Amino acid sequence: MTTRRRIQSGSPYPIGANWDGKGVNFALFSAHAQKVELCLFDAVTGRETDRIVLPEYTDEIWHGYLPDCRPGQLYGYRVHGPYEPAAGHRFNPHKLLIDPYARELVGGLTWSNTHFGFRADHPKADLTYDRHDNAQDMPKCRIVDTAFSWGGDRPPAIPWPDTVIYETHVRGMTMRHPLVPKTLRGTFLGLSSPAVINHLVQLGVTTLELLPVQAIVDERILVDRDQRNYWGYNPIGFFAASPRLYINSAHGDFKTMVERLHEAGIEVLLDVVYNHTAEGNHLGPTLSLKGIDNASYYHLVPGNERFYENYSGCGNTLNLRHPRVLQMVTDSLRYWVEEMHVDGFRFDLAASLARENAGFDGGSGFLDAVRQDPVLCRVKLIAEPWDLGGDGYRLGGFPPGWSEWNGRYRDTIRRFWRGDSGLIGEVASRLTGSSDLFGWGGRRPSASINFITAHDGFTLRDLVTYEKKHNEANYEGNRDGTDANYSWNCGVEGETRDSAINALRRRQVRNLFATLLFSQGVPMILAGDELWRTQKGNNNAYCQDNILSWLDWGHIDEDLLAFVRQLIAIRKAYPALRRKRFFTGARYPGTATRDITWITPDGREMERADWDAPFARSVGFLLGADPLETGENTLLLMMNSYVEPISYVLPEVGRGKWGCLIDTGKVDGLPEAQEVGTSYAVRPHSLVLLEHKGRPRRQASGSSRTSAAPVSE
Repeated sequence: MTTRRRIQSGSPYPIGANWDGKGVNFALFSAHAQKVELCLFDAVTGRETDRIVLPEYTDEIWHGYLPDCRPGQLYGYRVHGPYEPAAGHRFNPHKLLIDPYARELVGGLTWSNTHFGFRADHPKADLTYDRHDNAQDMPKCRIVDTAFSWGGDRPPAIPWPDTVIYETHVRGMTMRHPLVPKTLRGTFLGLSSPAVINHLVQLGVTTLELLPVQAIVDERILVDRDQRNYWGYNPIGFFAASPRLYINSAHGDFKTMVERLHEAGIEVLLDVVYNHTAEGNHLGPTLSLKGIDNASYYHLVPGNERFYENYSGCGNTLNLRHPRVLQMVTDSLRYWVEEMHVDGFRFDLAASLARENAGFDGGSGFLDAVRQDPVLCRVKLIAEPWDLGGDGYRLGGFPPGWSEWNGRYRDTIRRFWRGDSGLIGEVASRLTGSSDLFGWGGRRPSASINFITAHDGFTLRDLVTYEKKHNEANYEGNRDGTDANYSWNCGVEGETRDSAINALRRRQVRNLFATLLFSQGVPMILAGDELWRTQKGNNNAYCQDNILSWLDWGHIDEDLLAFVRQLIAIRKAYPALRRKRFFTGARYPGTATRDITWITPDGREMERADWDAPFARSVGFLLGADPLETGENTLLLMMNSYVEPISYVLPEVGRGKWGCLIDTGKVDGLPEAQEVGTSYAVRPHSLVLLEHKGRPRRQASGSSRTSAAPVSE
């Protein structure tokens, strides 16, 4: 196709399609392409109207400037070059390609064999070459004017120690909410409606962590089963929001959501997927990067570049060792911070982003680039510190400035409350911020993102209801999802009418919630756990964009909701529950009180033999009152996962009595305050938090330091 439109040379920077008020500059990186064609489409008919060769090639950037191009214009690319899979090249100009820097996509992908650069039905598959055009079945990129009236928007800038994260899904949060207008449900505007914001504010969370909102492709196998990729971990655009999440425009709707949440004092974090794309392995479709410069954008098998390194488990892995790929990722991150005003990110399979030639590198180009970046170093950065490579589990291995999902916290606390013995040393480390993992390089307890449930796995209700996964609805023969759930069904698999079992399950959920909110580090709550939500035992609901995953606002456990609000309020009220630094076991100046003291049920300080007790299923510790914190009182936390009650002698810390803040074993109100030296019976499968309001004892002679907790290896 020829064109009558004249194009100017333009500039190689900035990369992407950028409207400057007079025209649009197009710039695309490809080190190995021989020619790049810009394809323009009619916004009404979808017909390709112009095909224009980008006239300039500077520093491996193809570029051109259209002076008469305006916002709203639809476009895509066709890239010419060798089709040599064995050498890593998969150019095919018969395939319309998505601009990796596109700010907005229009339409969805309609699956057909035309999306494959090879003849999908041929016995030798990707070694063949396909000439069918796929344009009519492809999403189109759209030029946008990013102008938005932010008013006085300011980031809430919640300090890490004060942060309480709420992990949620834009659609799942709002699809069944009766107070969200039907036209807004499942969208950014629905998430920022007054009813949802009021719930978050009253709950007390400070920070939303949104499952992926960037543009994705539903896998063909899911579409064939009439399902969708609900979670969104299959990206095809790192700058564009998923069209299914907005009504008017990606920019306007998303920015409105952020502005409203900020007004309520709530931060917005994005779960981002830069480890792979939806183009899959050597038998996957050609949608964007694969056809732009496959050899540059992806990790290919050295010496056999037809195939991909698959550290993501999704067929391919982005090659952040390449400076232009690294630039694309960091440009995307800055875009979401500076243009869209988000407050930070959670990086899916972050270990893969830090892979250099020798594997994971804590000083990789990506980690170094983020660390020195004046924009990115100031926002919240959370790593999922593993990938699927053989050396991919890197918990505690990310540099200062990063926080990490603490999978050991999740597993340890689950195991303790299901009744596993011999764990108290490990439990102690997890409750106190996991200094054994993060206590280096000036890192703080906030480096540990503590969670018991997340989108991937059981809900909290299901954790106490099922011991086995029940993923039949995924149509994968119940083979998908982990088998390592560390769950306990309290005696019956699945839902039951047995009142005793149901009472135990609710107590267990309260125990788990209280443990999470009273641990050092940053707590993360899974959306709906506070409502008593179930996925009916499905621990891998990635393809369930339906009532199985959506929050059920019509059946809320009001007692549980009130309890979680109370826990968060207690956490906020007591600085000892959200310390800025790790415990040392040292005494506070002028007092006999240490920052933390581990005690046995008979009230004495724990010794080595107590830590090594193989059958121990209870743990208790004092959090001493810090004289520098106004109004701070000593706290005593006692946890009993045993089937019998365990009585703790209430230690003497000064004048006054011990008052009860939380007792998950009490169903008829809290007990009266008790004198020091008396016993407090911690019921089976229960957690108790007491407060001592008296003046702490003055320092006595002797050592001023003790071990804060054993370090678990």
